[in-house]
Amino acid sequence: MLFNSLSFALFFVVLTSVHFTIPHRFRWMLMLAASYYFYMCWNVGYILLIVTSTVITWYAGLKIAELPDKKGKKIFLLLSLAANLGALLFFKYFNFFTSSLFEISAKLNLFTGHDAPLLHLMLPVGISFYTFQTVSYTIDIYQNKIEPEKHLGIFALYVAFWPRIVAGPIERAGRLMPQFRQVMSFDYNTATDGLRLVMWGMVKKVVIADQLALYVNQVFDNCQDYTGTPLIVASIFFTIQIYCDFSGYSDMAIGTARVMGYELTENFRHPYFASSLREFWQRWHISLSTWFRDYVYIPLGGNRVVKWRFYYNLFITFLISGLWHGANWTFVIWGGLHGIYLVIEHIAEEFFRKFWTDKKSNVKNIDGSFYYRIRVAITLILVNYAWIFFRANSVSDAFSITAKMFMFGGKNPSVPVVEPHVFMLSVLLILLLIVVEFKEQSIKIEHYIATLPTGARWSIYTLGLWAIIISTIFGVKQEFIYFQF
Repeated sequence: MLFNSLSFALFFVVLTSVHFTIPHRFRWMLMLAASYYFYMCWNVGYILLIVTSTVITWYAGLKIAELPDKKGKKIFLLLSLAANLGALLFFKYFNFFTSSLFEISAKLNLFTGHDAPLLHLMLPVGISFYTFQTVSYTIDIYQNKIEPEKHLGIFALYVAFWPRIVAGPIERAGRLMPQFRQVMSFDYNTATDGLRLVMWGMVKKVVIADQLALYVNQVFDNCQDYTGTPLIVASIFFTIQIYCDFSGYSDMAIGTARVMGYELTENFRHPYFASSLREFWQRWHISLSTWFRDYVYIPLGGNRVVKWRFYYNLFITFLISGLWHGANWTFVIWGGLHGIYLVIEHIAEEFFRKFWTDKKSNVKNIDGSFYYRIRVAITLILVNYAWIFFRANSVSDAFSITAKMFMFGGKNPSVPVVEPHVFMLSVLLILLLIVVEFKEQSIKIEHYIATLPTGARWSIYTLGLWAIIISTIFGVKQEFIYFQF
C-alpha cells in the first residue's frame, strides 16, 4: 500500500476517524491492527517474521532487566541480536555473500563448475528499519539507558508502527513508546500542519522525484550509449531525485503520524546546504546516521582513540552503512567513498582553519560567506560523485559513467534522452525545490503556508493537489527508492 495511492488515502481517513472516536485505552489495539494490516498489504507471510522478532526482543528485554548477573544478561542480549540480525543477514545478504564467495573461489580455481546456491526469496519490506529498532531497544536495556516495556502490545506497536515501518525514520524506544500511552485529542492546528507536510512530501515524491526518474533511468540503464553531458545531467538529476524520493517519504510518514498526534524524528535537514561531509551526515537520514554513531562508531572507540584508529572507526562505520543500504558492491563502494571523504576532510580540517583565520590576529583571511559557499560546492560535488555508485546497476557501469562523464564530442543517440518539454519541466521543478529549501532555512514550509492569507493558502493547496493528481494519473509511477532496503 503506497502512500501515493487511493487505497492508502482511504485507509488513512478511516483509521484517523476511528482513532479519535474510540476511547484511549483501545487505541493501541487499533493502531497495532492497522500496522499489521498495512504491513501485510506488502506480503502476508512475512508478518510471522516481524511478530517472531517482536516476541523474542520483548522477552529478551524483560530477562536482561530481571537477571542480576551480567553473564545472564549477555546471554539474552546475544539471543536477541542473533535472532534479529540473523534474520536480516539471511534474507538480505545470503545471496550476496554466497555469490561473492563463489566468484572469488572461481578466480582461485576452487569450486569450479559449481553454481552458487542462491535463494529465491523476496526481501521482507522494512526489515532493515525495524531490525535496527529492535537491536537498539535491546542494547539500550542492557546498558541501563531505558526500562523494558512490560506491555507486549505497546512494544509490538513500537516495532510495527505503520507510518514508519517501511522506510523509517528509525525511532528510539524511549522517544516513541511513551507517546502510545499519552491521552491525545484531535487538534486542528496539529492535524492541518501534518497534512501540509504530507502534501509537500507527495509533491517531492510524485511530482519532482518521479519526473526526474524518467531522465535518470534512461541514462543509467543505458549508460553504454552516452558520454559527456547526458551523464553529468543524469548524475545531478539523481542527486535531486533520491533526496526528494526519500525525504518525501519521511515527510509523509511524519505528517500522517502528526495528524493522529504522534511525533516522529526529523529525518532530513536540507543536507545539500551542508558545508562539510560531517555536516552532510548530520542532515541526511538523521535517524540512521545517529543509529550508526551510537551503536557502531562509538562502541568501536569513536574519536577517543589514537588517530589511526579514529580514521579506521570512521571508515568501517561508513563501509557497514553502505552495506546496510543494499547487498551489492556498488553500495559498499558508496559507503567506502564517504568514509574516505570524512577521513581526508578531518586531515585537511586544520589546514582549512589556518587558511581561513590568521592565528596571531584572529582575523579572517578571506570573506566568510565566500569560504562557506566554496565548502558547500565542494561537499555537493563529492556527494554527487558518490551517488553515481549508489544508482549504477553495477560497479563496472559506475566506473564507465565516471570515465565518460567528461568525454565531450562523443557520439550520443540522435534521439534526446527525454522530450524537450519533459526536460524543461524537470529543470523548473528543481528550481522550485531550491526556492523552497532556501525558504526553509528560516521557516518550515508547512508553518510558512499556515501564515499566508486564506486565498494564497488555498491557492497553494489547489495547485499542489492538482500537480499530485496529474502526476499520478499521467506520470510513470516509481516505487520509493528506499523500499528496497
